[in-house]
Amino acid sequence: MKILTAICEYNPLHLGHITHLNYIKQQLKPDFVAIIMSGNFTQRGEVAVKDKYTRASWAIQAGADIVFELPTVFATQNAEIFAKGATKLINALPGDKTLCFGTECDNKDVLIEIAKTTLYESDDYKNNLKKQLDNGIPFAKARLNAIKLTYPNFDFSPLLTPNNILGVEYIKSILQNGYDIKIETLKRSGNFLDEKINKNSPSALSIRKCIIDGKKKLAKKSLPKFVYKDLPNEILDFSNEILYALNTLTKEEIKLLPDCSEGLENKIKALLKQSVTITELIERLKSKRYTMSRLKRIVMSALLGIDKNLINNCLESDLYFKVLAINKKSKDVLSVFSQSKYPILTRKTDISKLKGMQLNCFDKDVFASNIYSVSSKIKLNEFDMKIL
Repeated sequence: MKILTAICEYNPLHLGHITHLNYIKQQLKPDFVAIIMSGNFTQRGEVAVKDKYTRASWAIQAGADIVFELPTVFATQNAEIFAKGATKLINALPGDKTLCFGTECDNKDVLIEIAKTTLYESDDYKNNLKKQLDNGIPFAKARLNAIKLTYPNFDFSPLLTPNNILGVEYIKSILQNGYDIKIETLKRSGNFLDEKINKNSPSALSIRKCIIDGKKKLAKKSLPKFVYKDLPNEILDFSNEILYALNTLTKEEIKLLPDCSEGLENKIKALLKQSVTITELIERLKSKRYTMSRLKRIVMSALLGIDKNLINNCLESDLYFKVLAINKKSKDVLSVFSQSKYPILTRKTDISKLKGMQLNCFDKDVFASNIYSVSSKIKLNEFDMKIL
């Protein structure tokens, strides 16, 4: 049984994602297509444009057979943690597993070689990285500089682009853990970080910007019709909730937030007293080392109650597969995936299958949905499953 997987956010799903799914189905010809998708909050430390069940239904309409939720503790973190959580789930699926992802590089062997070279951090690399960070260089750039200094004769230019960086993290996690997952890549056109709409190679970021700017219609030609009709006129704002959460935490608790280091907790506490909005706080905290995205992830973790210990414990624990949506035309899809190493959650009674850290991890998914429901005024049933 051949299972093709994709890791995504579909925030929102656009025509580039359709190209990716069509490639998987038509060229790789799997028996099933399984999607691992972020929930209501995303890897950029932001709320998704639509709830996870709506976005999962888009994936099914686009051709997927089943959509699983990437647990919140991983979905809202940096590329390394995001990749580790997602590949851990894929490895627990039954059958012959392949991960297919989009990259700016058209040669997967190049990415695999980079992953192998950077898999284990040598003392020289650690020293070079420390020097870069001590000079106030942002982590992503500091890491690339340190890699170049440590391996001067190796070409690491693919790490200058975001999809390649995430792809290398997928591969590193697979290699490091000895996962039985094959790799396939599809060259991505356009710029992942482009804020300007390009209907031929759209970016989700540009579409979200259209919504924020009140110009949703500009994105229409970049989206499937079934996505555009669901697209909101504005994106939910959790600024007040985040500010409240940060004010309830002590310095010691802030220090435990993922990616919070070098005494940032002291600065956060001090600037909280001077900031009226979360945007104002982040602008004051922003520096060469602490980028906007990194700060957004940190403060979102405060809202969701996610700390470093929880993430590490969840990565070391067995997990679960929370089904968000299935394709009713896919014969026996649930019975096939019930052979997975982790329990499948499709109804409330399935909670009895979870133990220890599995339950702690799932509780964060429930908590995230409850917070989303309060702000959106749309009550989400954590045990829902869309059948399309």
